[in-house]
Amino acid sequence: MSQLHTTAFADLTLEQTASYQKTLTADDIALFAATSGDVNPVHLDAEYAAATPFGEPIGHGMWLGALVSAAIATRLPGPGSVYRSQTLQFKQPIKVGDTATVTLTVIGLKARIRLATLGCEVHNQDGVLLAKGEAEVIAPAEGGSLTAPALPEVSVNR
Repeated sequence: MSQLHTTAFADLTLEQTASYQKTLTADDIALFAATSGDVNPVHLDAEYAAATPFGEPIGHGMWLGALVSAAIATRLPGPGSVYRSQTLQFKQPIKVGDTATVTLTVIGLKARIRLATLGCEVHNQDGVLLAKGEAEVIAPAEGGSLTAPALPEVSVNR
């Protein structure tokens, strides 16, 4: 099993970075649609999407936002973080088979409330910027490690 590491607020430094990576699958799109209720056909209907400027189905923009959340929760600061706010601008679509890499960079620290401001960028495997923004996170007071919980097994029936 993999380990998750928490960085305590006192151990965060300006310009500190961490990254998280995931490849988008058609099942990811279907599951995101099912859990969010966003059934825009540009995500789910290949024939419809073919007639759009994208030419094929694209992933939900907020799927990228969810990856930012995962990066915060599992990489920087890690478990125990409280996600307070997020701005996110979507620059380019993500398509099935693309690998998204989230890079978080500490750009601000307010010790009184353990608030870390993180620059957030998401690029695909070709280095194309897909999304960018900033997150505010209340960082944990204590650092440490723990075993990552197992993800549930989920199947998609179409």
